[in-house]
Amino acid sequence: MKMAHLIMAYKDPQQIERLINKLSYKDIDFYIHLDKKINILPFMYLQDIPRVRFTKNRFIVNWGGYSFVNAVLEGVREILAFETTYDFINVMSAQEYPIKPASYIYDFFSDHKEYSFLSYEEFGSEWWIQGIERVEKYSLTDFNFVGKHYLQSVINYLMPKRKFPLPYTLFGGGCSTWWTLNKSCAEYVIDFLDKNERVKSFSRFIWAPDEIMIPTIIMNSPFKNKVINNNLRYIDWSLGGTNPKILTVEDFDKLKESDKLIARKFDIKVDTAILDLLDTVL
Repeated sequence: MKMAHLIMAYKDPQQIERLINKLSYKDIDFYIHLDKKINILPFMYLQDIPRVRFTKNRFIVNWGGYSFVNAVLEGVREILAFETTYDFINVMSAQEYPIKPASYIYDFFSDHKEYSFLSYEEFGSEWWIQGIERVEKYSLTDFNFVGKHYLQSVINYLMPKRKFPLPYTLFGGGCSTWWTLNKSCAEYVIDFLDKNERVKSFSRFIWAPDEIMIPTIIMNSPFKNKVINNNLRYIDWSLGGTNPKILTVEDFDKLKESDKLIARKFDIKVDTAILDLLDTVL
């Protein structure tokens, strides 16, 4: 079984190094996409670690913008074109960390090659009560000019509600950003978007399309019955808002009891001890 981890990064190379060392096992490769806004020099040493490389193309990424989705998709495209054929592509944040041994994670995916792992909610769930506004309203997140928010409000006042360009049931959710797709499913997503420019154009004006676009494509595809509704990540949303809780030593017992493979998010500037504890005990 061969697997590629695509790590979406913008800070803390030491934390990324720790993540890579903890996940390294057999035929596992790592691709790092570093936000183009960030100076790459402090991160360059990471490519000296075996089986680690930076994506050839770097993009400026804006939180909540299509720019993030584009960076992910182009990273997936590069991985699929690489000389190694991977069974899985796992898209992950640089602030994730495994809570199971690398050997356990490897064996898990070896036993589930025919499946992809993605967390989603079908349209009509509680999440979609507010989530539908993302589809119906224009967002100018990736634009940067004076008066952007005013123009956005004017556009949404004057224009009719937007509709997804295909007669699809919508899928999405707050945990839909990070996923693991097998090779066939990943190829389908890239090929679909190459053939459906309308979907890409529509998604460029959605706020946080990473939580909607890809799950909607996959769950309306021939692969829908081979998707496990579980992204295999422990994420704590108990604080509310648009960001999950930063995990610390006080969360260790919950992490230890979890059946997930990975957790997010961690921050070495907030609490390094939790990573030390995970390394020692788990």
